[in-house]
Amino acid sequence: MIPPEALELAENANTYTPLGVADERVVTDRYVLWMGRGDQPGWNVAQRFRFRADELDEVRAEIHRILRERGRTGCSWEVGSSATPGDLVERLHALGLVDDAPDPLAIGMVLTEPPTGASPERVEVRRARTPEERFEAERIAAIGFGQPAPTTPATAPPLDPEDRSVVYLAYVDGVPVARASASFSEYGVTLFGGATLPEARGRGAYRALVAARWEDAVARGTPVVVTQAGAMSRSILAGLGFREVCTIRILVDLFDR
Repeated sequence: MIPPEALELAENANTYTPLGVADERVVTDRYVLWMGRGDQPGWNVAQRFRFRADELDEVRAEIHRILRERGRTGCSWEVGSSATPGDLVERLHALGLVDDAPDPLAIGMVLTEPPTGASPERVEVRRARTPEERFEAERIAAIGFGQPAPTTPATAPPLDPEDRSVVYLAYVDGVPVARASASFSEYGVTLFGGATLPEARGRGAYRALVAARWEDAVARGTPVVVTQAGAMSRSILAGLGFREVCTIRILVDLFDR
């Protein structure tokens, strides 16, 4: 039995995960708007929609106003299985929003038992605490997701002073080859940002990172792990014991560009 809080967390992660030092969240009865540290749509996410079809224009205008006040020019709309109106994706397409690229569909997945299979012995997972380690995590993420790698440690985000958002590094033979992050809340842990260097894939680093975050969730007394999986990670997560519980359609709204 999957707890209802875990289902809600899997569908609307940004609504419940702890805020970082540069984050902000606006919670209303009709939507939740999470704003991070950048202007990119992925750093400005509207979700958990609960309104009537005839309120869409008003809701969208309100979201735009809040973002403009903070100098933002675009956002993502994450439309989960429980969103209302039920045809919200089609209505947003009619207003000019486009599917996120390259993967506009995420699957909410939940793990409530220890992940299947043992972690590879040659893989060691440690928290990234020093500026050098966090910079390495940012570099791996950029390469893993096909983006330009950062060139200066100044791009690494600051540590969460309350240890609610944690970055992990996986090492093979003492060399960092993969990274992932986790956000801890009262409902469980949400997984984000798993990435492995191309030359190190298939060696168990991803599996080891999942296991490390599960162990930390258990240690905190919240043995629930959720994530929103893209096409590349779904089969891996299913093999580790994750169950699919919802869908999330991701659309991009570039309203001031």
